[in-house]
Amino acid sequence: MQDSSAPQPVRDNAFHRSIGLFSGTAINMTQMCGIGPFITIPIMVATMGGPQAVIGWIAGAILAVADGMVWAELGAAMPGSGGTYVYLREAFQYRTGKLMPFLFIWTVLLTIPLLMSTGIIGMVEYLEYFFPRLGWWPVHLVSLAATGLVTWLLYRRIESIRAITIALWVIMLVSVIGVSAAGFSDFHAGYAFSYPAGVFGSHFFVGLGAGLILGIYDYLGYFTTAYMGDELRNPGRTMPGSIIISVIAMMIVYLILNISVLGVAPWQEIARSQSVASLVVERSWGHLAASGMTILIIVTAFASVFAGLLGGSRVPFQAAHEKVFLSVFGKLHAKHGFPHVALLTMGVVTAIGTFFDLTEVINMLLAATIIVQSIAQIAALVVLRRRQPALRRPYRQWLYPVPCVIALLGWVYVYVSASALSLILSGAWIVAGLVVFAIWARVNRSWPFAPVEIREAYLGSD
Repeated sequence: MQDSSAPQPVRDNAFHRSIGLFSGTAINMTQMCGIGPFITIPIMVATMGGPQAVIGWIAGAILAVADGMVWAELGAAMPGSGGTYVYLREAFQYRTGKLMPFLFIWTVLLTIPLLMSTGIIGMVEYLEYFFPRLGWWPVHLVSLAATGLVTWLLYRRIESIRAITIALWVIMLVSVIGVSAAGFSDFHAGYAFSYPAGVFGSHFFVGLGAGLILGIYDYLGYFTTAYMGDELRNPGRTMPGSIIISVIAMMIVYLILNISVLGVAPWQEIARSQSVASLVVERSWGHLAASGMTILIIVTAFASVFAGLLGGSRVPFQAAHEKVFLSVFGKLHAKHGFPHVALLTMGVVTAIGTFFDLTEVINMLLAATIIVQSIAQIAALVVLRRRQPALRRPYRQWLYPVPCVIALLGWVYVYVSASALSLILSGAWIVAGLVVFAIWARVNRSWPFAPVEIREAYLGSD
């Protein structure tokens, strides 16, 4: 039974519904691309041992599409700011109370900023194309300054953010198209399509697991609009449309980009490159063109961090309103009406993350995300179909449950392929979250120290 006395989801009185299908897709695509492919192409080629590395991005696209269909159904049915938090709250409240949404918020305070840290780290790597002798302190001072600038730009109303995001999305497309065009202008099919002998042997799947980690990392961000449900116009259409269109569009973009890069030089040279996009453009069009393209890539990285913090900062805000997290995160800026405490907190964690190694940051954020978000969310879709069959679903997953099964198998494969250190650290973080939850639940008289509170917030909602 629905508890009418409980706080209701945050609706239009808190945020302005100003994001449509076009701007929502732009936000997702900006976050998906960023600098990811420009820093992971060499690592992917080295990991998989040849130009067959393109298979890693195809596998990543399949996983992203399948998982995107999970996000689309859940997001369209429950378009509240918070994304996964909302879905886990609704699905798992019947047996474990607020445990799952609490664990998700605990984890997201680490994973979203870590994802943003990879963008900052990659951006600084491309800055070193101009300043190859930067020392440890200058590199990290630049990282801190870039993080501060992103936070400052986000410290305003959503209308101005939308305009900035679309502009940065255009720059992102220009940089990807420019590098692809440079690659195809000096393209050698023998480089791109000649695979080493015995490449598809038994060791291939070991390399594919590590490659899939990089591939799905490059697609992360297709769900950004799910964190902004209260800011979407017509969320039942905008939510699934922005997710599915952005995944398919970026799949095409990535395949074109990667094939063009692989056709410029032998794969061994690509694997050793620190700034592969600059290498491709310089090889085809000269140093001046490479310098211009490098600047665009730096801006692209900046754009990805911008879009990610925009969506991610809404998650703790929604949780605080639902009394599942610290109340200070539920405050809106008095003048501009955005969750400034969450934004500032995530900005600080992002800055800290830039002091760590890129590969470990990627492994860590994925290992922590998979258990509490990716797999739990697939379970949430299944549970809600059984527990809330009357829930209004403007979008229902195509070919259900096939996409759920594909996504589950893909995420398990990624998890077991992650580094041992990332598995240990992410496991420790989740265990710590369980301890903190037990203390919080005891203080707040919540499950398991009190009966579960059932609040089917979206049943019967318009």
